[in-house]
Amino acid sequence: MPRMDSLVEYTLELLEPLGRIQARSMFGGWGLMFGGRMFGIILGGQLYLKVDDVTRPAFAAEGCRPFSYESKGKTYVMNYWTPPVDAEDDGRMLLPWARRAVEAAARTAVKKAAAKKAPAVKKAPTAKKAPAAKKAPAAKKAPAKKAAAKKAAPKPKSKPRLKPS
Repeated sequence: MPRMDSLVEYTLELLEPLGRIQARSMFGGWGLMFGGRMFGIILGGQLYLKVDDVTRPAFAAEGCRPFSYESKGKTYVMNYWTPPVDAEDDGRMLLPWARRAVEAAARTAVKKAAAKKAPAVKKAPTAKKAPAAKKAPAAKKAPAKKAAAKKAAPKPKSKPRLKPS
């Protein structure tokens, strides 16, 4: 397992009042887990916290930035945002933002579980083909006659056994 860098150790220390947090090495950075759910990541020397539709406006209002990356010429924006600048080094100020991230991770997990349980939605049928007409049952064929010429030769009888005297 890779050795934790000082930012990971420092962040875990700041978030200690939140409860038991685990840091996992992943995709070139670290994932922060609480209750088995990832609520934060540390990549490129920056902490990012999980957001959802409920918490995103609060993060945006504080000037936080989303984590994004480029792949194959396209930019992808993830649901992880930086905490407010003044909260990055202050545990008391960071804690409420981390709680929001934990709550967002819990809501996301509930949504995913509900999506798995929901039955698949069927698409509305498009123009259907007319059902094929049923074919009349075929007439039964007469059993094939055996050709007399193809009669198998009778098997030779086995020799009678002799009883030992």
